[in-house]
Amino acid sequence: MNTTMKKIALIIAAAGFVTYAQAQKIAHIRFDSLVTMMPETKVAQDAAQNYLKGIEQELMTMQNEFETKYKEYLEKEMHMSELQKRNRQEDLQQLQKRIEDFRSQAQQDYQMKYAELTAPIITKAKQGIEAVAKEGNYKYVLDTSIETTNVLYSEPADDILNAVKKKLDTMPKAVIPGTGVPQGTGGIKAPPPSTPKK
Repeated sequence: MNTTMKKIALIIAAAGFVTYAQAQKIAHIRFDSLVTMMPETKVAQDAAQNYLKGIEQELMTMQNEFETKYKEYLEKEMHMSELQKRNRQEDLQQLQKRIEDFRSQAQQDYQMKYAELTAPIITKAKQGIEAVAKEGNYKYVLDTSIETTNVLYSEPADDILNAVKKKLDTMPKAVIPGTGVPQGTGGIKAPPPSTPKK
Protein backbone atom coordinates (compact mmCIF):
# COMPACT_ATOMS: atom_id res chain seq x y z
CA MET A 1 0.00 0.00 0.00
CA ASN A 2 2.85 2.32 0.86
CA THR A 3 4.58 1.81 -2.53
CA THR A 4 1.29 2.40 -4.33
CA MET A 5 0.94 5.78 -2.59
CA LYS A 6 4.52 6.67 -3.52
CA LYS A 7 3.84 5.80 -7.18
CA ILE A 8 0.68 7.91 -7.19
CA ALA A 9 2.55 10.83 -5.58
CA LEU A 10 5.35 10.46 -8.14
CA ILE A 11 2.87 10.42 -11.05
CA ILE A 12 1.11 13.53 -9.68
CA ALA A 13 4.46 15.30 -9.24
CA ALA A 14 5.57 14.34 -12.77
CA ALA A 15 2.25 15.49 -14.21
CA GLY A 16 2.62 18.79 -12.37
CA PHE A 17 6.16 19.24 -13.70
CA VAL A 18 5.08 18.48 -17.26
CA THR A 19 2.19 20.93 -16.95
CA TYR A 20 4.54 23.60 -15.58
CA ALA A 21 7.09 22.97 -18.35
CA GLN A 22 4.40 23.17 -21.00
CA ALA A 23 3.10 26.41 -19.53
CA GLN A 24 6.54 27.93 -20.00
CA LYS A 25 6.87 27.16 -23.71
CA ILE A 26 8.82 29.73 -25.72
CA ALA A 27 9.01 29.82 -29.51
CA HIS A 28 10.99 31.88 -31.98
CA ILE A 29 10.58 33.00 -35.57
CA ARG A 30 12.51 35.14 -38.04
CA PHE A 31 9.82 37.74 -38.58
CA ASP A 32 11.58 39.35 -41.54
CA SER A 33 11.75 35.97 -43.32
CA LEU A 34 8.07 35.35 -42.65
CA VAL A 35 7.07 38.73 -44.10
CA THR A 36 9.34 38.20 -47.13
CA MET A 37 7.66 34.83 -47.86
CA MET A 38 4.14 36.25 -47.80
CA PRO A 39 2.69 36.75 -51.32
CA GLU A 40 1.26 40.14 -50.31
CA THR A 41 4.81 41.43 -49.82
CA LYS A 42 5.57 41.16 -53.56
CA VAL A 43 2.40 43.12 -54.35
CA ALA A 44 3.34 45.83 -51.82
CA GLN A 45 6.92 45.99 -53.12
CA ASP A 46 5.70 46.38 -56.72
CA ALA A 47 3.29 49.15 -55.68
CA ALA A 48 6.08 50.88 -53.74
CA GLN A 49 8.40 50.59 -56.73
CA ASN A 50 5.80 52.16 -59.04
CA TYR A 51 5.30 54.97 -56.53
CA LEU A 52 9.07 55.52 -56.40
CA LYS A 53 9.27 55.62 -60.20
CA GLY A 54 6.69 58.43 -60.24
CA ILE A 55 8.76 60.39 -57.73
CA GLU A 56 11.97 59.79 -59.69
CA GLN A 57 10.28 60.89 -62.91
CA GLU A 58 9.14 64.16 -61.31
CA LEU A 59 12.66 64.74 -59.95
CA MET A 60 14.18 64.08 -63.38
CA THR A 61 11.77 66.56 -64.98
CA MET A 62 12.83 69.22 -62.46
CA GLN A 63 16.53 68.47 -63.02
CA ASN A 64 16.09 68.67 -66.81
CA GLU A 65 14.34 72.01 -66.41
CA PHE A 66 17.24 73.28 -64.29
CA GLU A 67 19.87 72.05 -66.77
CA THR A 68 18.01 73.63 -69.71
CA LYS A 69 17.66 76.97 -67.94
CA TYR A 70 21.27 76.89 -66.77
CA LYS A 71 22.54 76.12 -70.28
CA GLU A 72 20.37 78.91 -71.69
CA TYR A 73 21.72 81.29 -69.04
CA LEU A 74 25.34 80.45 -69.93
CA GLU A 75 24.66 80.95 -73.65
CA LYS A 76 23.01 84.38 -73.16
CA GLU A 77 24.97 85.62 -70.17
CA MET A 78 27.36 87.82 -72.15
CA HIS A 79 24.45 89.76 -73.70
CA MET A 80 22.50 90.28 -70.44
CA SER A 81 22.41 93.32 -68.24
CA GLU A 82 23.41 92.94 -64.59
CA LEU A 83 19.75 93.07 -63.61
CA GLN A 84 18.87 90.26 -66.03
CA LYS A 85 21.81 88.17 -64.77
CA ARG A 86 20.76 88.59 -61.14
CA ASN A 87 17.17 87.75 -62.02
CA ARG A 88 18.16 84.56 -63.90
CA GLN A 89 20.60 83.56 -61.14
CA GLU A 90 17.86 83.94 -58.52
CA ASP A 91 15.52 81.84 -60.67
CA LEU A 92 18.17 79.13 -60.95
CA GLN A 93 18.86 79.20 -57.19
CA GLN A 94 15.15 78.92 -56.42
CA LEU A 95 14.77 76.02 -58.82
CA GLN A 96 17.84 74.32 -57.29
CA LYS A 97 16.33 74.76 -53.81
CA ARG A 98 13.01 73.33 -55.01
CA ILE A 99 14.88 70.28 -56.35
CA GLU A 100 16.74 69.78 -53.05
CA ASP A 101 13.54 70.21 -51.01
CA PHE A 102 11.70 67.80 -53.30
CA ARG A 103 14.50 65.23 -53.02
CA SER A 104 14.50 65.26 -49.19
CA GLN A 105 10.69 65.30 -49.00
CA ALA A 106 10.48 62.50 -51.58
CA GLN A 107 12.59 60.22 -49.39
CA GLN A 108 10.27 60.75 -46.42
CA ASP A 109 7.21 60.44 -48.63
CA TYR A 110 8.43 57.13 -50.06
CA GLN A 111 9.16 55.73 -46.60
CA MET A 112 5.67 56.71 -45.41
CA LYS A 113 4.10 55.12 -48.50
CA TYR A 114 6.11 51.92 -48.01
CA ALA A 115 5.05 51.76 -44.35
CA GLU A 116 1.43 52.31 -45.40
CA LEU A 117 1.63 49.53 -48.02
CA THR A 118 3.30 47.01 -45.68
CA ALA A 119 1.28 47.76 -42.52
CA PRO A 120 -1.53 45.29 -43.38
CA ILE A 121 1.06 42.60 -44.12
CA ILE A 122 2.80 43.09 -40.78
CA THR A 123 -0.56 43.07 -39.00
CA LYS A 124 -1.55 39.81 -40.73
CA ALA A 125 1.82 38.22 -39.88
CA LYS A 126 1.46 39.18 -36.21
CA GLN A 127 -2.10 37.82 -36.16
CA GLY A 128 -0.82 34.53 -37.59
CA ILE A 129 1.93 34.36 -34.97
CA GLU A 130 -0.56 35.07 -32.20
CA ALA A 131 -2.93 32.35 -33.48
CA VAL A 132 -0.16 29.74 -33.67
CA ALA A 133 1.16 30.78 -30.25
CA LYS A 134 -2.26 30.32 -28.67
CA GLU A 135 -2.82 26.98 -30.44
CA GLY A 136 0.60 25.74 -29.32
CA ASN A 137 0.26 27.13 -25.78
CA TYR A 138 3.38 29.27 -26.17
CA LYS A 139 3.91 31.92 -23.48
CA TYR A 140 6.29 33.96 -25.64
CA VAL A 141 7.28 34.16 -29.30
CA LEU A 142 10.60 35.89 -29.95
CA ASP A 143 11.66 37.54 -33.20
CA THR A 144 15.12 36.23 -34.08
CA SER A 145 15.61 38.27 -37.24
CA ILE A 146 19.17 39.45 -37.89
CA GLU A 147 20.12 42.37 -35.62
CA THR A 148 16.87 42.30 -33.66
CA THR A 149 15.25 40.44 -30.83
CA ASN A 150 11.70 41.46 -30.04
CA VAL A 151 8.85 39.80 -28.23
CA LEU A 152 6.18 39.35 -30.90
CA TYR A 153 3.65 37.71 -28.61
CA SER A 154 3.23 37.23 -24.89
CA GLU A 155 0.36 36.13 -22.73
CA PRO A 156 -1.07 38.78 -20.45
CA ALA A 157 1.10 38.86 -17.36
CA ASP A 158 1.86 40.95 -14.30
CA ASP A 159 3.83 44.14 -14.88
CA ILE A 160 6.60 44.01 -12.30
CA LEU A 161 8.04 47.49 -12.97
CA ASN A 162 6.95 48.92 -9.60
CA ALA A 163 8.13 45.86 -7.68
CA VAL A 164 11.55 45.99 -9.36
CA LYS A 165 11.79 49.75 -8.76
CA LYS A 166 11.02 49.18 -5.06
CA LYS A 167 13.67 46.44 -4.90
CA LEU A 168 16.25 48.70 -6.60
CA ASP A 169 15.58 51.41 -4.01
CA THR A 170 16.75 48.98 -1.30
CA MET A 171 19.96 48.04 -3.14
CA PRO A 172 23.28 49.96 -3.02
CA LYS A 173 23.69 52.63 -5.67
CA ALA A 174 25.60 51.69 -8.82
CA VAL A 175 29.03 53.26 -9.24
CA ILE A 176 29.50 54.64 -12.73
CA PRO A 177 33.11 54.04 -13.88
CA GLY A 178 35.13 57.14 -14.57
CA THR A 179 32.71 59.58 -12.94
CA GLY A 180 34.34 59.65 -9.52
CA VAL A 181 30.91 59.53 -7.96
CA PRO A 182 31.05 57.74 -4.61
CA GLN A 183 28.57 54.99 -3.95
CA GLY A 184 25.38 56.10 -2.24
CA THR A 185 24.89 59.49 -3.89
CA GLY A 186 22.47 58.23 -6.48
CA GLY A 187 24.73 59.40 -9.25
CA ILE A 188 24.39 63.08 -8.36
CA LYS A 189 27.72 64.78 -7.88
CA ALA A 190 27.98 67.26 -5.06
CA PRO A 191 29.25 70.63 -6.27
CA PRO A 192 32.93 71.21 -5.54
CA PRO A 193 33.58 73.26 -2.41
CA SER A 194 33.92 76.92 -3.27
CA THR A 195 37.18 78.55 -2.42
CA PRO A 196 37.11 82.16 -1.29
CA LYS A 197 38.52 84.61 -3.81
CA LYS A 198 41.54 86.60 -2.72
